[in-house]
Amino acid sequence: MTRPRTGTGDNGTDHATAEAPAAVPPSRRRRVWRWVALGVGVVVVAGGGAGYWLYRGLDSNIKGVDIDRAIGDDRPEKLPTSGQNILVLGSDSRAGANAALDAGKVSGARSDTALVIHIPEGRRKAVAVSIPRDTLVTRPACSGRDGGEVAPARRVMFNSVYSQVGPACTVKTVEKMSGVRMDHYVEIDFAGFKDLVDAIGGVTVTLDEPINGRKGGLRLEAGTHRLDGAQSLKFVRTRYGYGDGSDLGRITLQQKFLTALLSEIKKQDLLGSPAKAYRVADSLTKSLTTDSGLASLTRLAEFSRSLDGIDPATMETIMMPVSYDKVDPNRVVVAQPQASELWKAIRTDAPVPESAKKSPATGGHS
Repeated sequence: MTRPRTGTGDNGTDHATAEAPAAVPPSRRRRVWRWVALGVGVVVVAGGGAGYWLYRGLDSNIKGVDIDRAIGDDRPEKLPTSGQNILVLGSDSRAGANAALDAGKVSGARSDTALVIHIPEGRRKAVAVSIPRDTLVTRPACSGRDGGEVAPARRVMFNSVYSQVGPACTVKTVEKMSGVRMDHYVEIDFAGFKDLVDAIGGVTVTLDEPINGRKGGLRLEAGTHRLDGAQSLKFVRTRYGYGDGSDLGRITLQQKFLTALLSEIKKQDLLGSPAKAYRVADSLTKSLTTDSGLASLTRLAEFSRSLDGIDPATMETIMMPVSYDKVDPNRVVVAQPQASELWKAIRTDAPVPESAKKSPATGGHS
């Protein structure tokens, strides 16, 4: 039988992490959630008129999408205890500066990585649910990029929804699949990811097995490595040459990198270096697309302040449970009842049961 080549978003249930950094006080770790807004604030205060010019430049970097208008009222109910839910997409667009970062001859863009970040009421602990990119889903009727109506479709790959119809339809697809209302939408592209890593000086990751670099990819021995932006991009996109070569296995690497990235940011004193804070903020905002409710530095700052109580070190990472499709073993489908249990916990702001964290399809990783 053909070895499954299925895709997974970012975060599964393998909790391998990079080499642990020295203990950092919780108050400093919490800065991970607000470094952009506060770092920009330092620049503005320190720079006076020049700071205002820098602020305006960063503010104009951010692109906004009116998700509410595009979707309308056909959405799940917003429950009073549902906390905040954010759909985060990593776009594999080859447009502009992204073209030089990937040799694949693919037009358009897909949601190469998809995460639903759930922030419970009280803002104390976050949960990140990754949606496998090759999951076969039912796409609802949507408004397309040009405003025209796009008919619903069954058994389409999840990552094709973004490329064919756009971000608003991706949000609507996730909401229909999960029954969870998305409060916000955030998208970052290839170039922004690379520049963010370079701006913080690289990220250290630890591998328990090598990446052999097939198909022009990254080649790394088992052990600890310091990766720059370009290497980090290859790392999180590696599929062939690691584990069983499936896209589901790629989640393991993306989890490792997410943990390592958060560890790197939390041990850096970005607030003590306005110039570095500005470089990081500039690289990130240039590549950000958000819903219109977050599409300014002021709104991002307000949202960041609401997250002050969260320690990213406690963030739980889960892969949406999937099983191999019986018709096409190269694709996966939502696994039941596990997925329903997972989304119910997110909707009701309840702890995710252990049974909802287990995916029948694992990509060769337990």
